[in-house]
Amino acid sequence: MTVIQSATKRMPPPEWALAQRNLIRTMNEAAPIFQARYTRADGSFIWRQEWPGFDGSDDGYESYHNWPLFYALGGAEDVYSRSRFLWEAVTQQFTGYGQLWREYDAHYDWMHHGESSLYFYYFGLCEAANPIDIGRTRRFASLYDGSDPLAPNYDAERKQMRSPITGSRGPRTVNEWDDWETHRAILANYPAPFSDIPGVSRGANGEWPIADWNDDRVYGDILRLLNERQMSGDVPLNLTATSLLTHAFALTGDEKYRRWVIDYLEAWSERIVRNDGLCPDNIGSNGVIGETLGGNWWGGYYGWQWPHGFMTILQPLLIAAMNASLLTGDLTYLDIPRSQLDKIVSLGREENGRWLVPHRHTDDGWTAYRPLAPEFPLQLAYFSHDKRDFDRLQQFPERTGAWRDILPGRGKGDDIHIAPWHCYLQGDTPDYPSRILAAQWEEVAQRMEKMRHDDTDPETWDVHHWQEINPVHTEALIQLTLGGPQVIYHGGLLHVPLRYFDADARRPGLPPDVGALVSAVTGDSLTVTLTNLSPLHQRRLILQAGAFGEHEWTTVQAGDTTHLVGKRHFTTELHPGASLTLRLGMRRFVHAPGYTQPW
Repeated sequence: MTVIQSATKRMPPPEWALAQRNLIRTMNEAAPIFQARYTRADGSFIWRQEWPGFDGSDDGYESYHNWPLFYALGGAEDVYSRSRFLWEAVTQQFTGYGQLWREYDAHYDWMHHGESSLYFYYFGLCEAANPIDIGRTRRFASLYDGSDPLAPNYDAERKQMRSPITGSRGPRTVNEWDDWETHRAILANYPAPFSDIPGVSRGANGEWPIADWNDDRVYGDILRLLNERQMSGDVPLNLTATSLLTHAFALTGDEKYRRWVIDYLEAWSERIVRNDGLCPDNIGSNGVIGETLGGNWWGGYYGWQWPHGFMTILQPLLIAAMNASLLTGDLTYLDIPRSQLDKIVSLGREENGRWLVPHRHTDDGWTAYRPLAPEFPLQLAYFSHDKRDFDRLQQFPERTGAWRDILPGRGKGDDIHIAPWHCYLQGDTPDYPSRILAAQWEEVAQRMEKMRHDDTDPETWDVHHWQEINPVHTEALIQLTLGGPQVIYHGGLLHVPLRYFDADARRPGLPPDVGALVSAVTGDSLTVTLTNLSPLHQRRLILQAGAFGEHEWTTVQAGDTTHLVGKRHFTTELHPGASLTLRLGMRRFVHAPGYTQPW
C-alpha cells in the first residue's frame, strides 16, 4: 500500500497521548482480572442455577459487549480472544436458563435485542471473513427477513413485524405469567402502561398512575391488557432490527439485506405520512394505525405513552435512517428522524431560560416536559454534517453551560459525554481530551476497587451486576481517535469518519505506542494528530475512510505538502518519537459499506 506521508519529526509526547495509551494499557490489564473474578473455567458467570422469564440474556452479553470494540480500537489481542470465548459462554448459559434458542433470544423486544446484539456486531469490526460469524449472521438475519419458517416475525406482504416481542421462536402475541417475572420490580417504578387498569388510580392531582407490578392482581390485569392492546402488530422499536440486516450486508454483500432495510424503513415513513407527519407507535396486524387501541396513534408497546416515550420513537428511526443512508449513500433518509425531532422541539416551551419539550403523549395529551437530551440532535448532526442539524442546536440555551460538563461515571451506554465532546470540536473546551481520559481512567479504577470489595453472595446478584463493574470503556477512544460519537446503545452501528489498522501486525486498531487525536471534523475533512510514543520502534498504520470503508480520502495535507489519494486507505509511517498532524479531505458515502480489511 502506498505510503502517503512519513513522520520523522521527533517531539516530546503530548499529555493526551500519554493518557490515551495509559488508559488502553490499564484496560488491557483489567479485563482478565474481571473475567477471573466473575466466571468459572468454562466462562459461565458464577451465579444462580435458574433465571426465569425472557429478560436477562441481554444483560449477560452487555457485561462484555464492548470488549471486541475495544480490540478494534487498539486493545490487546488477548482481550479479543477472551471476548469470543465469553460470547459463547453467555450464549450457552442463557440457553440453559431458557432465554435463548438457536443461539438467539427466543422472545424479547428490540430495545433489548439491540443492546445484546452490539457484542455480535463488533466482531465484524475485528474479522471480516470469519465463517462462524458469517453463518450466524445469515441465520440471525433470516429471523427477520421472513425466510425462517420457524420464526415468522416479519410479514413481507405488509412490510411489518407481527409483534413487538420477537425472536428465534417467532412473534409472541401472548405474554404469560412468568415472562416478566424478573422484571416486575423494575417496571413497578415506571408510569403505568394504561390509565384504566382496574383498581389503579391516578394521583391526587390527576397525575398519570403508577401501577404496582409486584401486586399479583394488578400484574394479572396488566398482562391481560398488554395481550389485548399491544402484542399484535408493529412498533417503531422494531426498526432497530435494521442494524442486524445492515451488519449482514456489510459482512456478506448480499443485496437482499440492503433491500429489506430500505423497504422496512420506507414502510414506516409511509405510516408517518398517513398520521399527519407524526410517527404512530402502534400498527395493527392488518396494517391499521391504532387497530387495537381504539384508533389512537399512541399507547403502543415502548411507545409514546409507556414506558420511556420519545426516546423509543426517535432512536429506532435514527438508527434505521443512519443504516439506510450508509447502505445507499442517500442522506435524505435522515429527513425521517429529522422531522420527528423538529416536531417535538416545536411543541416545546421555555421555562426559566430552558427549552423543554414533551417526551410522552398519553390519553391526556402531551406531557413529561423536560430538556431534550443532547445525544439526539448531536448524533444526527455528526452523521449528516448538515447545517440544518447544527443550527438546531442554537435552540438549546443550556449548550453553553451544562453541555460542557464532564460528568463522573460512564452511564450504561458509555455515552454521557457527547455534549462536552461537541463543545471541544467547537473550540469551547480545549482541555477536553485530557479531562475525559482522566475521567475514564478514574472510572476503571473505581470499578476495580468495587470488584475487590465485592464479597456479596452471587445468589443475591441482579442480572445487571457484572455490567456495572465491567472495566472496559470506549467512549473517549472513539471520540478522540475516530472523530465520531459513541454507538447508539440500543442497537446502533459504529458511524465514524475514520478507522485505523496496524500495518505490521495486520490487525485493526492503533498500533502499540501510537496515540491519535481528531481535533476537527466537517462534512468533507478532518484533522488528526498522530504520535509515536516509542523512542525505539517505528510504527506503520493504515487510515481508512469510514468505519465500513464507505468514504474515500481525496487529499492528505501535512504541513505545506498535499497528496492526492482517491482511495479508501493510505499508510503513514511514524518514526520513533515522531508526531504528525494531517488534514484529510474526504468524499462521504461513495462506497458500499463492508468489513473487508485493507489487505
